[in-house]
Amino acid sequence: MAGHASEHIDSANAWGGKESPFRVSYGKLMMWFFLVSDALTFGGFLIAYGFSRHAHQGEWPIGEETFHSLPFLEGNYPLMYVAFMTFLLIISSVTMVLSVEAGHRMDKKGVIKWLVATVIGGIIFVGSQAWEWSHFIHGSKFGKVELADGSKAVVHAEQFGEIQNFTVQTAGHHYKAGQVLTNKDLDLLHEFQHAVEAGHVKDKMITLHDGSVAKIAKSNDVGMYLVVKEAGSKYELRQHIEGAEATKLYYDAAYSGEAKRIVYGANMERNEYGPRQYANYFFFITGFHGFHVSIGILINIIVLIGCIKGTYHARGHYEMVEKAGLYWHFVDLVWVFVFTFFYLV
Repeated sequence: MAGHASEHIDSANAWGGKESPFRVSYGKLMMWFFLVSDALTFGGFLIAYGFSRHAHQGEWPIGEETFHSLPFLEGNYPLMYVAFMTFLLIISSVTMVLSVEAGHRMDKKGVIKWLVATVIGGIIFVGSQAWEWSHFIHGSKFGKVELADGSKAVVHAEQFGEIQNFTVQTAGHHYKAGQVLTNKDLDLLHEFQHAVEAGHVKDKMITLHDGSVAKIAKSNDVGMYLVVKEAGSKYELRQHIEGAEATKLYYDAAYSGEAKRIVYGANMERNEYGPRQYANYFFFITGFHGFHVSIGILINIIVLIGCIKGTYHARGHYEMVEKAGLYWHFVDLVWVFVFTFFYLV
C-alpha cells in the first residue's frame, strides 16, 4: 500500500516566525481584528432589536409608513430618501476601491481624486442622516392618536388641512382680544401640535403659550384614514378606519382637552410611530453607525492630507489608504444590515 509522503519544505521557504504567515502587514491584521470585534458589537445590537420586535404584542412600525418624506418636497415617497442614502454610501465604497487601486499604481493624483470623492459622499450621508433624525423627532403633521376605546392608531391623509389663523377671544400676555394671528406672528402648526399634545385645545379653542385663548380656523383634511397599531375594546389590530368616521375619531381626540391623546414625533420617552423601544433602538443603532461613518470621514481626511503632502508616495506604497478603505467598506456593509432591519423587514 502506497503511503503519502509529506512535502519537504526547505529552510528558505519555511516560516520562521519573523513575518506574517499570511503575508499581511501588522497594521492590516490589527484593522481586521478591530473590524471583527466591531461586527460582533453591531450584531449584538441587531439581535437585541430582533428580540424586542418579536416580543412586542402590537404591530411594529413599517418602514415605508415611517420614512416617506423628501427634503423640500410635499407628498408621500416611501423609503426614497433612505434608498438615496444607501446608494450614496455604496458609491462611496466604489470611489474608495478606485482610490486603493490608484495607490497600487502609485498614481498620486488618482488617489487624491477618488479619496476626495469618498469624503464628500460620507459627509452628504451623515448630513442626510441628521435630516432623517430631525424628521423622525418632529414627526408628521397628524401624530399618533389614542381613540376613545383605548386603541392607538397612526394617521394617514393625502393632505393635511392648513391651519389658516387663530382669532384671539381672550387676551393674554402678548395677544389682544380680536387679534387674528397668522404664521407671520407665530408658527401656527407648531403651536397647534404643542397645545394638542398638552391638552390645551378643546372644542376648536386653543390656549396659547401666553395664556390667551383663540378660535382655530383650519381647512379640511383630504383623504384621512387611521390604521390601528394597538387594539382597544372596539377596534382591532391593523383595522383601517376611513372617511367621516376617521375624521371624527381623530378630532374628537384632538379637541378633547385631554393631554397626550395625540403624540407627535419621537424621543426616548414617547414615539408617534410605535412602541417606545422602536425609537430607542433607532436612535442608538443608527446613531452608533453614524458615529462610525463620522470617524471614517475623519480618518479619510487625515489620510488625504498625507497623500497631498506626498508622505505615502515617498514611502513607496499607499498601504494607509488600504487600511482606511477596510474600515470604510466595513461601515458600508454594516449599513446594509441596518437598512434591512429597520427599513425593509
